[in-house]
Amino acid sequence: MSRSDLIPRRATSAVVEALADTRVVLVNGARQSGKSTLVRSVAGDRAAEWRDLDLPQDRQSALEDPVGFVSFEGLIVIDEIQRAPELLLAIKADVDADPRPGRFLLTGSSRLLALRGLPDTLPGRMETIELWPFSQGEIDRTPDGFIDAAFRLGPTIRHESAVTRIDYAERVVRGGLPEAVARTDTRRRGRFLDSYVQNLIDREVTQLAEIERAPQLTTLIRLLAARSGLLVAAGSLESELQLSRPTIARYMRLLEEVFLIKRIPGWSRNLGTRATSTAKLVFVDSGIAARLLALDGHALRRPGAPFGPLLEGFVLSELARQTTWSQELVDIYHYRDHNKVEVDAVLENRQGQVIGIEIKAASTVRSEDFNGLRQLATKLDDDFVAGIVLYTGTTTLPFGPKLRAMPVSALWQLDQEGQPPQRAT
Repeated sequence: MSRSDLIPRRATSAVVEALADTRVVLVNGARQSGKSTLVRSVAGDRAAEWRDLDLPQDRQSALEDPVGFVSFEGLIVIDEIQRAPELLLAIKADVDADPRPGRFLLTGSSRLLALRGLPDTLPGRMETIELWPFSQGEIDRTPDGFIDAAFRLGPTIRHESAVTRIDYAERVVRGGLPEAVARTDTRRRGRFLDSYVQNLIDREVTQLAEIERAPQLTTLIRLLAARSGLLVAAGSLESELQLSRPTIARYMRLLEEVFLIKRIPGWSRNLGTRATSTAKLVFVDSGIAARLLALDGHALRRPGAPFGPLLEGFVLSELARQTTWSQELVDIYHYRDHNKVEVDAVLENRQGQVIGIEIKAASTVRSEDFNGLRQLATKLDDDFVAGIVLYTGTTTLPFGPKLRAMPVSALWQLDQEGQPPQRAT
């Protein structure tokens, strides 16, 4: 049994709950993020019919006879549904005729509803659960409760940490893809990540669209890796790629659809200051970004290495993971106004309450690191819950009302009540 089979996933309970009251459940996420393993664990004790659209014979059967392909009395599990999106109409007809919950459990490696030309899908009939690569808490068996704790406790949140800058760098370059986590040999992990990116281009991206200039797509991915954690507009890449802005924008949308990258939108609430609409880019898996830049943990810590941007992308992706299971319903943004006042992450709940987060690779924090958070606090007044600088130091420090510096490891070591595990690592 591989290590990925042994690590419990936080999404498991969400899938089980959805199957109890929803006709179709889709587990959607990056390739090799553990979707099939999760689905097997959920459906293992059920009398389920299995279909795998990665298999040529299953895919051909789905295309030739979609109605017969989805006809079954019990639960039907269909792996990689994006390979035959035409099946969704047959599934819709089937669940309309038999509306019992728990009819279909699907997995997908692209954002199905963004596929071009996709027919009417399953509004009101399907729940989508996003599965990311392993979080740090899943890997360490620690709580991953930072978002809930931060909104619950505000500036009274505290955390002490023994995690070092060396360990943070190693976590960034490892990432969270189950196969990469299982490989302790860094050379073999690197080989896997190289193959992963190439296969993603060859199989997933080319299925979604005609790619006229594949070499430029590979170059684009490397350029984006160098900009992980930064604001990226398609126009800023035209000269380096010798591609038009619309083509670059289309390629970036495709990379987001196959869960290689995620764009964090700009945040504004009519605060009287014009905010940028440019999205901040992060890689869904930080290990891929580091590998594309040929960085291991040691190289990442050298002077001049992009530790700061890669750590920021790492933290933003950990926060994005947590939004899929936190009790607090939260959207994640970044903030930058025309005066270049920035906040790396803005977490806003459904009541309009906000937590601002800055991310620093340094092991010490200065007062000026809170400038963006102070401005945000002034503009939001009572809706500003707390401003937190996550840094690579070891202790929580106050920097004024509602402002705190905290170790990055609070992300995965605190539970929903703000308590650490008995043995944090």
